[in-house]
Amino acid sequence: MGTRPKELAALLASVASQTTPAARTVVVGNGCSLEGLPPWVETVELPENLGVTGGRNAALERLRDVDLVLDLDDDGLLTQDGVFTRIGELFAADPGLGIVSFRIADETGVTQRRHVPRLRAGDPMRGGYVTTFLGGAHVLAQPMLAQVGDWPDAFFFAHEETDMAWRAVDAGWKVLYAPELLLQHPRTSPTRHAFFYRVNARNRVYLARRNLPALLVPVYLGVWVALIVARTRDAAGLKAWFKGFAEGWRTPCGPRRPMRWRTVWALTRLGRPPVV
Repeated sequence: MGTRPKELAALLASVASQTTPAARTVVVGNGCSLEGLPPWVETVELPENLGVTGGRNAALERLRDVDLVLDLDDDGLLTQDGVFTRIGELFAADPGLGIVSFRIADETGVTQRRHVPRLRAGDPMRGGYVTTFLGGAHVLAQPMLAQVGDWPDAFFFAHEETDMAWRAVDAGWKVLYAPELLLQHPRTSPTRHAFFYRVNARNRVYLARRNLPALLVPVYLGVWVALIVARTRDAAGLKAWFKGFAEGWRTPCGPRRPMRWRTVWALTRLGRPPVV
């Protein structure tokens, strides 16, 4: 969005320092102009802010000819120069790998609990196959994208990674959390975004409407209503959450393609059944 020029410059420098070079590098201006970037960077300037999903989809349109797409937050930093090499090794070793998630840690090396893509989040260094991934740094295989489709535009922000992961697992692809791949990122809270509560609730409904078997839709949403009521101490935030919940039912969210029951079982065996 053009608000982090110093952070973006540092990120691009860390991209350029990789021992295995990127085939192409694209920066998307989400409703802003882009100036002063290195000549090897391709730019896409969107006339309006299309959110995380719209911005990523704009980049994907430019990158159909590459094998692997790495998404990075503009305020992140690659602290190691062998990241791209390791990514290549992981995908070469497993043709069924569709998505790889980085570990995210702050400047002190601490990984927030919400940045570990599993329910049992005590050890951020424990890698393995998971049911979702981190938006700040992840890699998508083009064959997987060709089969399951791009990001859900309607989401704008929040839970779009889970939507992508569920579709990938349903199509037979694996999602790997690889903690040796590190993105350094400032410590933040999701509630720093004024619209967090609304889109969080709306997109929970979108997730269920788009992906879950009909029997699981009320279970999944009922669990999350109970969790939010129990956890939220901000009355204004709780009110915004329920407004978003209602919005999720009355607004379009893209096509409905309920996952197979064997996918429900696969997600359960991975440690996170699609009801929580």
